[in-house]
Amino acid sequence: MRVGHEFPSPLLRELQAQIAEAHRTGIPLRIVGGDTKQGWWCTAATETLSFDAYTGIVAYAPSELVLTARAGTRLTEIQAVLAEAGQMLGFEPPLTGLKSTLGGSIAAALSGPARPYRGAVRDFVLGVRMVTDTGEIVRFGGQVMKNVAGYDLSRLATGSWGRLGPLTEISLRVVPQPARTLSLRWRCNEQSAWQRMRALGRETFPLSACRYEADTLHVRLSGAAPAIADALRKLAPEASVEGDDDWAAWRDFTHPFFHSRGTLWRALVPSATPPLQLTDARCAWDWGGALRWYVEVRDPAELREKVGAAGGHVALWPSVTAHAEPAARALAERVRASFDPRQIFNPPYSCDES
Repeated sequence: MRVGHEFPSPLLRELQAQIAEAHRTGIPLRIVGGDTKQGWWCTAATETLSFDAYTGIVAYAPSELVLTARAGTRLTEIQAVLAEAGQMLGFEPPLTGLKSTLGGSIAAALSGPARPYRGAVRDFVLGVRMVTDTGEIVRFGGQVMKNVAGYDLSRLATGSWGRLGPLTEISLRVVPQPARTLSLRWRCNEQSAWQRMRALGRETFPLSACRYEADTLHVRLSGAAPAIADALRKLAPEASVEGDDDWAAWRDFTHPFFHSRGTLWRALVPSATPPLQLTDARCAWDWGGALRWYVEVRDPAELREKVGAAGGHVALWPSVTAHAEPAARALAERVRASFDPRQIFNPPYSCDES
């Protein structure tokens, strides 16, 4: 077991005191870690509650595939420690900056390209510690504050953007690094990419990512070397590249597509949804077709209508509303009303035109 140094408790006590004072006065707090997601969550709060210095890996048991770290711990630090033991974070959190933190990734519920194949962020969260609106520290999974209609509150805190209470510590399930990773490519149009994605979904190949952009279908295989070799022989791609360097820029939103001119839209639809045939737009696909990005959209109303008709939802990016389905957001609002009735944690104001 790898255990980090005990962080001086005065810092956490100061944060608790700041929260208790905010509760008393009703002054809202803007919760930050590395603060790499400015503009993603629009809040009316002007006073900052920073967990940037609350860092450190509390416990790591490679044989048990479990890691616990404080909210301000940098993702890069966690990834380096896991790599030493041949392990990784299965949900592939995007690095939205060098100061990206574990707490920020869990609060935002950011999943990378492996989302359909390994699971979402909340599938890896084993437990959390957080601070209530009165400054009390509670732990879900051990010390239980309250249960809301039987919901797993550690999972509800995932993607809550701190609105149930700021996270102080997170325990995660980690996974072994694959023995081999190979990226495959085919040049094709959107219709052909959709058909190939559907065909791949019916097979047992060790898929770990699948995206389409710039007239190219990209498929990543991760797993045992014999399984990769067999898949490579059967799939016969036009090109293949060892490793997954090709996916880092896409995962971290630094790929040129995310910096295209004009408004960027993020849509979630059932993966079997065919191309939407918009009047005028440029599109890229991720998550095997379930996540679609649109730029140069001439008619946003048409985009909303067609995404809705397909059983999905769409929002501007970056925007907190782009991360969760409306039903999930409605549930989160009901739970938040119980946890933070005075709305001192990241109270929102509208900055989303979707």
